[in-house]
Amino acid sequence: MKDFTGLLQEVVLDKPVVDQTGIKGRYDFTLKWAPDFSQFGGHVPPPTEAADAPPSLFTAVQEQIGLKLETTKTMVDVLVIDHVEKPSEN
Repeated sequence: MKDFTGLLQEVVLDKPVVDQTGIKGRYDFTLKWAPDFSQFGGHVPPPTEAADAPPSLFTAVQEQIGLKLETTKTMVDVLVIDHVEKPSEN
């Protein structure tokens, strides 16, 4: 799950993604969904209205792999850089 949430956070979504499942081990699955403009930095094709179009990411995760993506507040580790200088010449 750590790899999956990391991929969602780094590539797909514009928000932090935290694994709170407690699921251990590795799993192989295929997830099919129709991205919207909040995903992939807004660089997605326009949505389709076709009857066989895949569902949204949140629906796909729940229906296809049995997990639920929820927006919530939680504590996360962050790195804050408050000062940067060029190194001095020796």
